[in-house]
Amino acid sequence: MNVFMKNVVLLCFFISSSASASDLIMARSSLPFSEAMTNLQVSIKEHGYTVARVQRIDVGLTGMGYETDKYRVVFVGKIDEIKYLVNKYPEMLPYMPPKVSIFAEGEDTLIVTVNPQIFAQMIEDEKDKIIFQRWESDVYSVFDDFRRAE
Repeated sequence: MNVFMKNVVLLCFFISSSASASDLIMARSSLPFSEAMTNLQVSIKEHGYTVARVQRIDVGLTGMGYETDKYRVVFVGKIDEIKYLVNKYPEMLPYMPPKVSIFAEGEDTLIVTVNPQIFAQMIEDEKDKIIFQRWESDVYSVFDDFRRAE
């Protein structure tokens, strides 16, 4: 199993075993997929984050019978913070960098991510939990930008 699939499986397990609806953040845009993807990446960068990688996963979905070419996972983060967290909390490695899924649904484009506060539950240091509070605030701001883009 490659690294990406391990991360997907672990993330799905983590979400299904401990997440409620409030632990997921989602936004919808009426923009076509390619424009929505561009706007998402611009907003991410404007908030001071790096788009580490954009991974197509439609090949795997097509193999499972889904008909879509508009499904990506965007790996996002602040490199120094990710390195700090992974070095201090190695158990967080499978969840870093945070991911945003973007996909087309009919005429709309949706994005969804896990609320970063979930990760704060994995650590005890209150000083480090502030990182996840800031990430959560930034996610809501990026997702608001995504909703309002025209």
